[in-house]
Amino acid sequence: MTHTFQRTLGRSGIQVTALGMGCWAIGGPFTGFGSMPLGWGDVDDQASLEAIKAALDLGVNFFDTADVYGVGHSEKLLSKALKGIRDKVVIATKFGFVFDEQKKDAYEFNASPEYVRKAVEASLRRLDTDYIDLYQLHIKDYDIVMAKDTMAVLEKLVDEGKIRGYGWSTDDYNRAALFAKGLHCSAIQQQLNIFVGNKSILELCEEHNLASLNRGPLAMGLLTGKFKKEIELPFNDVRISVDAMEDPYYMYFKDKKPRPDLLQKLDAVNEILRSNGRTLAQGSLAWIWAKSGKTIPIPGFKTAKQVKENAKALDFGPLTHKQMHEIEKLVQIKTHDTKI
Repeated sequence: MTHTFQRTLGRSGIQVTALGMGCWAIGGPFTGFGSMPLGWGDVDDQASLEAIKAALDLGVNFFDTADVYGVGHSEKLLSKALKGIRDKVVIATKFGFVFDEQKKDAYEFNASPEYVRKAVEASLRRLDTDYIDLYQLHIKDYDIVMAKDTMAVLEKLVDEGKIRGYGWSTDDYNRAALFAKGLHCSAIQQQLNIFVGNKSILELCEEHNLASLNRGPLAMGLLTGKFKKEIELPFNDVRISVDAMEDPYYMYFKDKKPRPDLLQKLDAVNEILRSNGRTLAQGSLAWIWAKSGKTIPIPGFKTAKQVKENAKALDFGPLTHKQMHEIEKLVQIKTHDTKI
């Protein structure tokens, strides 16, 4: 089945469901620079495969992963799940982390033209495909001068048919604006939910006809309503790492617990988000769709149950203008227009 609520992947013209599946969590545990947890705790590969199948059965055709998720494991798992139906799905992946698959550790960054060519071939092998629909630079603060050389090789990869388009997974306006000038740039990935979001990047996507892929649409799980004040996070969960980094875009948890001020804001908009029979998660996705016609949220998942709940949001569609205005009054959306 093809879901009727679709959006366009920017200037590429590729049609995708208005909801994508974020494949970070299904990669399993891995670390960055030797000790920092970058995965989402332990995973069950069979449960992950069943979850992807559930997404496909519900008409979702867009999957966003990265070579570093589980140091290659997410891409391999996705290829297994999508075997035989490659022409029916749209795959986005990312590059920029250098990692050791045996040690399950990402130890440096690289986006030089030489490395990009190595990375794309490795992703093509893991994904078991001849082409990647969207190839995204995964280094948020990569040198903007060097990035011009990266853009040049990405354009060549489009010409060679290895990728159909490219983008930058960033929340920095200047870097996003550089890529937006590229002929085959089709998307910018940014953090966006009712708590945080970069208004300038969203406007950039609208101005240049780029898709705004929205990671963190459920605020790392906070907008599902499942976290209470007393719940703590496991030791190998990335949410511990982002707490320690004090990144303004990921400050949903403090001292391994959800931030009380954000829980209060969630309580304030709870009734609106749950309107018309929606769950909190479905209402949060509906808010993103109402924010702009360019937005495509990509919530993560571990189970078929989570996938089914998120995909059900497609049936409800965006919130109304009135509901958006009410939420705006109740929750002051933070914008960070500087480098993070």
